[in-house]
Amino acid sequence: MNTETAIFASGCFWGTQFYFQKAPGVISTTVGYIGGTKENPTYQEVCTGKTGHAEATEITYDPSETSYENLVKLFYETHDPGQMNRQGPDIGTQYRSAIFYQNDEQKEIAEKITEQLKAKGHTVVTEITKAGPFYKAENYHQQYYTKGGGTPYCHSYTKKF
Repeated sequence: MNTETAIFASGCFWGTQFYFQKAPGVISTTVGYIGGTKENPTYQEVCTGKTGHAEATEITYDPSETSYENLVKLFYETHDPGQMNRQGPDIGTQYRSAIFYQNDEQKEIAEKITEQLKAKGHTVVTEITKAGPFYKAENYHQQYYTKGGGTPYCHSYTKKF
Protein backbone atom coordinates (compact mmCIF):
# COMPACT_ATOMS: atom_id res chain seq x y z
CA MET A 1 0.00 0.00 0.00
CA ASN A 2 1.21 3.47 -0.89
CA THR A 3 1.02 5.88 2.06
CA GLU A 4 1.77 9.54 2.69
CA THR A 5 2.22 11.59 5.85
CA ALA A 6 0.73 14.88 7.02
CA ILE A 7 1.50 16.78 10.25
CA PHE A 8 -0.87 19.30 11.83
CA ALA A 9 -0.84 21.25 15.09
CA SER A 10 -4.13 22.74 16.25
CA GLY A 11 -4.04 23.08 20.00
CA CYS A 12 -4.10 20.06 22.28
CA PHE A 13 -3.00 17.07 20.23
CA TRP A 14 -5.63 14.84 21.85
CA GLY A 15 -8.43 16.71 20.07
CA THR A 16 -6.56 16.89 16.77
CA GLN A 17 -6.00 13.14 16.84
CA PHE A 18 -9.64 12.52 17.80
CA TYR A 19 -10.91 13.95 14.51
CA PHE A 20 -8.19 12.69 12.18
CA GLN A 21 -8.24 9.08 13.36
CA LYS A 22 -11.87 8.85 12.19
CA ALA A 23 -11.33 10.43 8.77
CA PRO A 24 -11.75 8.27 5.65
CA GLY A 25 -8.43 7.15 4.21
CA VAL A 26 -6.47 7.70 7.43
CA ILE A 27 -4.47 4.62 8.36
CA SER A 28 -2.92 5.77 11.62
CA THR A 29 -2.30 8.81 13.81
CA THR A 30 0.48 9.55 16.28
CA VAL A 31 0.69 12.52 18.63
CA GLY A 32 3.99 14.21 19.30
CA TYR A 33 6.10 17.33 19.19
CA ILE A 34 7.52 19.28 16.24
CA GLY A 35 8.91 22.70 15.42
CA GLY A 36 11.25 23.16 18.35
CA THR A 37 14.92 23.14 19.16
CA LYS A 38 15.36 20.34 21.70
CA GLU A 39 15.85 16.74 20.60
CA ASN A 40 13.43 14.21 22.10
CA PRO A 41 11.56 16.67 24.33
CA THR A 42 9.27 15.45 27.08
CA TYR A 43 5.73 16.66 27.64
CA GLN A 44 6.87 18.56 30.74
CA GLU A 45 9.59 20.34 28.74
CA VAL A 46 7.23 21.25 25.89
CA CYS A 47 4.70 22.63 28.40
CA THR A 48 7.24 25.20 29.61
CA GLY A 49 7.07 26.87 26.19
CA LYS A 50 10.87 27.03 26.14
CA THR A 51 11.54 24.25 23.58
CA GLY A 52 9.60 25.89 20.74
CA HIS A 53 7.69 22.69 19.95
CA ALA A 54 4.02 22.46 19.07
CA GLU A 55 1.76 19.62 20.14
CA ALA A 56 1.00 17.96 16.79
CA THR A 57 -0.52 14.93 15.15
CA GLU A 58 1.24 12.93 12.46
CA ILE A 59 -1.25 11.33 10.08
CA THR A 60 -0.45 8.39 7.82
CA TYR A 61 -3.00 8.13 5.04
CA ASP A 62 -3.76 6.32 1.81
CA PRO A 63 -3.70 8.89 -1.04
CA SER A 64 -5.96 6.63 -3.14
CA GLU A 65 -8.70 7.08 -0.50
CA THR A 66 -8.24 10.71 0.56
CA SER A 67 -6.17 13.70 -0.48
CA TYR A 68 -3.86 16.04 1.36
CA GLU A 69 -6.33 18.79 0.42
CA ASN A 70 -9.13 16.96 2.26
CA LEU A 71 -6.92 16.64 5.34
CA VAL A 72 -6.03 20.36 5.30
CA LYS A 73 -9.73 21.20 5.11
CA LEU A 74 -10.48 18.89 8.05
CA PHE A 75 -7.64 20.53 9.98
CA TYR A 76 -9.25 23.94 9.50
CA GLU A 77 -12.75 22.64 10.27
CA THR A 78 -11.80 21.12 13.63
CA HIS A 79 -10.21 24.11 15.35
CA ASP A 80 -10.19 27.91 15.37
CA PRO A 81 -7.23 28.97 13.20
CA GLY A 82 -7.73 32.58 14.26
CA GLN A 83 -6.50 32.01 17.81
CA MET A 84 -2.83 32.91 18.26
CA ASN A 85 -0.80 30.50 20.41
CA ARG A 86 -3.85 28.95 22.01
CA GLN A 87 -6.93 26.86 21.46
CA GLY A 88 -9.77 27.39 23.86
CA PRO A 89 -8.49 27.24 27.44
CA ASP A 90 -5.05 25.92 26.40
CA ILE A 91 -2.62 28.82 26.12
CA GLY A 92 1.01 28.82 24.97
CA THR A 93 3.10 28.48 21.82
CA GLN A 94 2.85 24.69 22.11
CA TYR A 95 -0.87 25.07 21.23
CA ARG A 96 -0.33 27.14 18.08
CA SER A 97 -2.05 26.45 14.79
CA ALA A 98 0.46 25.12 12.27
CA ILE A 99 0.77 23.00 9.17
CA PHE A 100 4.13 21.24 8.86
CA TYR A 101 4.52 20.37 5.19
CA GLN A 102 6.66 17.49 3.88
CA ASN A 103 7.26 18.77 0.33
CA ASP A 104 6.52 21.61 -2.09
CA GLU A 105 3.22 20.05 -3.20
CA GLN A 106 1.92 19.97 0.37
CA LYS A 107 3.08 23.56 0.88
CA GLU A 108 1.22 24.76 -2.22
CA ILE A 109 -1.97 22.94 -1.20
CA ALA A 110 -1.79 24.29 2.36
CA GLU A 111 -1.30 27.84 1.07
CA LYS A 112 -4.17 27.48 -1.43
CA ILE A 113 -6.65 26.17 1.17
CA THR A 114 -5.54 28.83 3.66
CA GLU A 115 -6.22 31.57 1.10
CA GLN A 116 -9.65 30.05 0.34
CA LEU A 117 -10.50 30.18 4.04
CA LYS A 118 -9.36 33.79 4.34
CA ALA A 119 -11.42 34.69 1.25
CA LYS A 120 -14.48 33.36 3.09
CA GLY A 121 -13.83 35.95 5.82
CA HIS A 122 -12.09 33.75 8.40
CA THR A 123 -9.13 35.02 10.42
CA VAL A 124 -6.18 32.65 10.00
CA VAL A 125 -2.93 32.88 12.00
CA THR A 126 -1.83 29.35 11.08
CA GLU A 127 1.89 28.90 10.42
CA ILE A 128 2.84 26.97 7.29
CA THR A 129 6.29 25.60 8.01
CA LYS A 130 8.58 22.93 6.55
CA ALA A 131 8.47 19.85 8.75
CA GLY A 132 11.52 19.07 10.83
CA PRO A 133 11.95 16.16 13.22
CA PHE A 134 8.73 14.80 14.74
CA TYR A 135 9.11 13.30 18.21
CA LYS A 136 6.48 10.82 19.35
CA ALA A 137 4.82 11.84 22.62
CA GLU A 138 4.68 9.60 25.65
CA ASN A 139 2.43 6.53 25.37
CA TYR A 140 -0.19 7.86 27.78
CA HIS A 141 -0.92 10.66 25.26
CA GLN A 142 -1.52 8.27 22.34
CA GLN A 143 -5.19 7.66 21.47
CA TYR A 144 -6.16 9.56 24.62
CA TYR A 145 -9.89 9.84 23.92
CA THR A 146 -10.12 6.31 22.52
CA LYS A 147 -8.60 4.87 25.69
CA GLY A 148 -10.37 7.12 28.17
CA GLY A 149 -13.63 7.99 26.46
CA GLY A 150 -15.01 11.47 26.24
CA THR A 151 -14.69 14.10 23.56
CA PRO A 152 -12.33 17.02 22.97
CA TYR A 153 -12.84 20.05 25.20
CA CYS A 154 -11.20 22.56 22.85
CA HIS A 155 -11.96 21.13 19.42
CA SER A 156 -15.22 20.79 17.55
CA TYR A 157 -16.24 20.33 13.94
CA THR A 158 -17.55 23.33 11.99
CA LYS A 159 -18.12 23.09 8.23
CA LYS A 160 -16.10 25.86 6.53
CA PHE A 161 -15.66 24.60 2.96
